[in-house]
Amino acid sequence: MKGHRQRLRERFRKSGEDSLADYELLEFLLFSALPRRDTKPVAKALLQRFGSFSAALAAPRARLCEIPGLSDVSIDTLKAVHAAIARYHRAELQERRLLDSWPRVLDYLRASMELNTVEEFRILFLDRKNGLIADEVQQTGTVDHTPVYPREVIRRALEHAATALILVHNHPSGDPTPSRADIRMTKTIIEIAAPLGIEIHDHVIIGLRKNVSLRELQLI
Repeated sequence: MKGHRQRLRERFRKSGEDSLADYELLEFLLFSALPRRDTKPVAKALLQRFGSFSAALAAPRARLCEIPGLSDVSIDTLKAVHAAIARYHRAELQERRLLDSWPRVLDYLRASMELNTVEEFRILFLDRKNGLIADEVQQTGTVDHTPVYPREVIRRALEHAATALILVHNHPSGDPTPSRADIRMTKTIIEIAAPLGIEIHDHVIIGLRKNVSLRELQLI
């Protein structure tokens, strides 16, 4: 086992992450957390259960506990890596005009929300130059519903002195098609925000490997 780990480390150092298959990169991540265990079966079990490298990292802690061989420390490692990916993308947005960095915004939102198993409603608060003031998850719901309170959205915007908002939520089903309730809620927020000088740039729905913009669909 020691020789296998050393060979994997040397390959990673010489050729980079692209030289490792998904299960090998998961193995690599688990080396320190599982120092006396063969991590290959654990890594392969993660991919078999969750379907992909990214889904394994994003899996809820309760489901990770079902994988034989994963300890609390190793689960902490996987969740820390997932958090680091999201934080990296968020850091990339700081000091930028979000609308000028839209691909990076979508990278961050997908990393943060694409594989969530429950709905989350997120707000990006922007200043007059479309710089990011704050990024908040306002509500967390169930597998197919998140309660959203338009007046609470506007209250937070005023507290941040934001002049524009980007609304975001995910569909755990993977299908980002907006529902009638999504459209109605967005229009209500727009109606309340407009007299206060707050613009709703967009409402983005994150699905599995796909997202939609209500603005692009001309629904708002």
